Amino acid sequence: MVHFERNSQLPKHLYRLWNRLSSGSYFPQAVKEVAIKKKGGGVRKLGIPTILDRIAQEVVKVHLERMVEPQFHNSSFGYRPGRNCHQAVEQATVNIFTNNWAIDLDIKSFFDTIDHGLLMKAVRHYCKDRWVLLYVDRWLKAGIVQADGCYVDRLSGTPQGGVISPLLANIFLHVSFDQWMAIHYPSKRFERYADDIVIHCRTEWQAIYMLRKITQRLAICKLSVNKEKTKIVNLRGSSEKRYSRSFDFLGFTIEPHWMRVKTGCRLMPRSVISKKSVSSVLEKFKGVHRIRKSIEELARELNPIIRGVMNYYGKFWTYHTTDLWNQVNKRLLKWVKWEKGLYKLAAVRWLKMKCHEKPNLFAHWKLVYP
Repeated sequence: MVHFERNSQLPKHLYRLWNRLSSGSYFPQAVKEVAIKKKGGGVRKLGIPTILDRIAQEVVKVHLERMVEPQFHNSSFGYRPGRNCHQAVEQATVNIFTNNWAIDLDIKSFFDTIDHGLLMKAVRHYCKDRWVLLYVDRWLKAGIVQADGCYVDRLSGTPQGGVISPLLANIFLHVSFDQWMAIHYPSKRFERYADDIVIHCRTEWQAIYMLRKITQRLAICKLSVNKEKTKIVNLRGSSEKRYSRSFDFLGFTIEPHWMRVKTGCRLMPRSVISKKSVSSVLEKFKGVHRIRKSIEELARELNPIIRGVMNYYGKFWTYHTTDLWNQVNKRLLKWVKWEKGLYKLAAVRWLKMKCHEKPNLFAHWKLVYP
């Protein structure tokens, strides 16, 4: 690992990196394995490169991205300049208006199972620069230092956590899925954010057929469908068989709901915060009632989290987050009881008084009063 203890060392390290990159003598160090919790349980293993390796990957990423970005499909949204999660969720919601069925596709351990040979073939198709191909190949083969300090060779996959990994994943799925869909099934709409994919179909038969064909295509590309998480969703169609009526996509649950229109009531799609996301957000407020601070200091500490949640999940509309903010207010009430030593009714009066005096103290009070 390279440590920049003083700013004066930075030019020296950068010069060495440039010299090695330009001469072909640059070899990346092994990445450090770090495990983080997933929303749905389990852990996701990240591979964290050194500082100099991150700089080198950024150089190659910028160069390679200029070549492949114009080639990417319009329905690909993940880790691309000018595109974000909200666009993917909005397109998925709009596509349900004309498609009553959807496939919620999950690729099993995608980042860990990408075949190096196929990935290099895809990169080579779009980029002929030898130095780019050389260093991408070396990054793919760089080993892993596990939490216990053991070194392990990497035979497949590209580690999440690297600067260039999302771009390489997009290139691989562009060739193996996006382009294949555009050539063989151009009428089928889909949204892809990295390895999170939703495919829209008009009928039950189409959904079953497409899932079978996609499974076969991914198998050719040495990927497998996660059968436990992949599902066919019946949003507004008719069927004798029971299917899921909603699916989660990028933290939102997309589902049909009854809406009043001029001709009566009609099933319309909507996107609301998912149950997993609610649990994940509330986890951030766990233990708030034990913080020994003034309410103003507590607000300064929590407001960045609250604003981030409001900006993401309140992008389209805010009413669906009411229950979440009521839960946050309950935690604030618990803090008042703990900090002020009050019983419930007195604590409620105290918190309401604070809300009346400073209605903007907590960012979510604009939506839900305590």
